[in-house]
Amino acid sequence: MQENQSNLKILLNKVPQVTIFFWIIKVLCTTVGETFADFINFNLGLGLTLTTGIMGIAFFIVLYLQFRTTKYVPGIYWLTVVLISVFGTLVTDNLTDSMGVPLEVSTVVFSMLLGLTFLFWYLSEKTLSIHSIHSRKREVFYWLTILFTFALGTAVGDLYSEQLGFGYLNTGIIVVAIIACVFLAWKFLNLDGILAFWIAYILTRPLGASLGDYLSQPKNNGGLGLGTTITSVIFLLAIFAIIIFLAVTKIDINSKSERAETNQTNESKKNVLKQTITVICIFLAVSVGSYVWRNNNIAAQTDSAQTTLSGQLTDFVKIESDMLNKVNSKDITLVKKEADDLEHNWDTSEPKLRKIDGTTWVKIDGTIDVVLAAVRKSNADVNHCKSALNNSLSVINVANK
Repeated sequence: MQENQSNLKILLNKVPQVTIFFWIIKVLCTTVGETFADFINFNLGLGLTLTTGIMGIAFFIVLYLQFRTTKYVPGIYWLTVVLISVFGTLVTDNLTDSMGVPLEVSTVVFSMLLGLTFLFWYLSEKTLSIHSIHSRKREVFYWLTILFTFALGTAVGDLYSEQLGFGYLNTGIIVVAIIACVFLAWKFLNLDGILAFWIAYILTRPLGASLGDYLSQPKNNGGLGLGTTITSVIFLLAIFAIIIFLAVTKIDINSKSERAETNQTNESKKNVLKQTITVICIFLAVSVGSYVWRNNNIAAQTDSAQTTLSGQLTDFVKIESDMLNKVNSKDITLVKKEADDLEHNWDTSEPKLRKIDGTTWVKIDGTIDVVLAAVRKSNADVNHCKSALNNSLSVINVANK
């Protein structure tokens, strides 16, 4: 009877087997979360708030379908992951761009929410294994965890790649190195499998985001210049192909011999607890240490007597003025090229300018986002471009005086 119940639980498990395809499609979904959100926001010109609303509705509809299923269904499951990656990204972007919440605050808050979710999940179910998602409660914990991993990954990725100026490629390389260390620790140092899985799962978010930004961003902004449209299409097609492959082969369905380990010995629990505390301490030491080190470097490059952005924004006034002149001449093609320069220069200057006056920087950043969205729209409206540029110039000129 007990064996039949175990087989039933495995039959009804709502998540896939962790194979190489799991990690490939996870990174692809994460990359799409970054590029597709930018595509809707900028290329379609819907704006951050409307984009978040649309993707939020789509996510909750698909999540409802996921909860309605009684077993793992590749198409529904991975569509939920794609949409939760987009929605999680937009949640952090809204906090940063629309509400002016510092990325440091978002990182700390989402870390605490993720930690509390793990804590309550374990206290309730005695396991954090994804091989035992066979009840409604566990599925709620699972998807709540996934949401917080995407939101946290977005905050951490943006903090290090943009605000601290490490860049997309360097951030991605660092994340790959950390994931490799986690894999080696699991393979050769007996790091707990569940702990290793969740560390890697969290880190694939900044990895995918860095990959997406590196592929889509203009070459003068440190990317390959493929654009959000091409990057999103390539990765969506890849995701679709892998989902079809998995649905046909069924190689990602948990084997009948697999069992979720929910009854650990006291010694095993103590060992996992020690490993968890050690990992947390290492991550805190490395992340806080690198943050302080990079901040000190930025501070050293900033004039300590400079307390406002006065005189620091002249280059951006010139770029936007040139863009406005070209808009008035209805030369939208050249305006789009200058938009790349504007974004590149603004992102490059972010660490220094944000250090001087973070509040004003966030305000200007919001107006520049509106400018980029207006001029990059497939059918850019001249009047909308003029309005966005005039508003941005007004804000920048006030701060530059």
